[in-house]
Amino acid sequence: MNLTINSTLELNDGHQIPRIGLGVYRSPAGETTISAIHAAFAEGYRHVDTAMIYANEESVGEAIASSNIDREDIYLTSKLWNRDHGYDKTLKACEASLGRLKMDYLDLYLIHWPVENLRLDTWRAMEQLKKDGKCRSIGVSNYMVRHLQELMDNSEILPAVNQIELSPYNFKYLEDVVDFCKEHGIAVEAYSPLTKAQKLNDPPLVEIAARYQKTPAQVLIRWSLQHDFIVLPKSIRPQRIAENCAIYDFDISDADMAILDGLNEDLITGWDPTSAP
Repeated sequence: MNLTINSTLELNDGHQIPRIGLGVYRSPAGETTISAIHAAFAEGYRHVDTAMIYANEESVGEAIASSNIDREDIYLTSKLWNRDHGYDKTLKACEASLGRLKMDYLDLYLIHWPVENLRLDTWRAMEQLKKDGKCRSIGVSNYMVRHLQELMDNSEILPAVNQIELSPYNFKYLEDVVDFCKEHGIAVEAYSPLTKAQKLNDPPLVEIAARYQKTPAQVLIRWSLQHDFIVLPKSIRPQRIAENCAIYDFDISDADMAILDGLNEDLITGWDPTSAP
């Protein structure tokens, strides 16, 4: 795959999303987050993924404002938290996020989790936010096939994105939802692509990384890209941020991709959305 850090994927609504983004989950508010985003921008990143529940939206907005990069050149995602589901509360929650970010619009707004009974009212509000220009694209996170099918059966606008935890260590576990998204033109975003470091010393992964003279983390990020996922590695360390985007000078062979695909352990390092009603 001939990709660069500026490579984008066209979403089903026609907007372009950068294929690699900086995740800021558990990145402390304040200078830590601001410095991490500035380091990422210096490496060429133009995509930042935050959420209300991360409690760092203000810092993300400050980092963007002080970056000397045009807002139009930065792709910004935030997410609706569980307690804010429901039509009116969703509209207010988006406005609150925009206020904390000091932004007029989001490039992508996601439902963070499929809250039972309120999902459809919430999605109607998401559709309205898109129509009103508050969000250029709307999507979901942690949605399984049943959640996506319910939404598709009861909505006007198809989600542009489904953001789920993905790595070789849960690929087969979640392959049905990946296949469903691809079949219906929903882009797949991989969060926690580095398994929160739990598998970086796994011998088969280490062996493949050595074959390409890359780190295990770089192989995991490249694996996501070669599956056509948007990938969101998280780091607050400039050296790691640079390492995480130094993945454009090699291709993982089909044979090694097959080995990686076979490492499945049903590993979920955060929430397990397969249990969501």
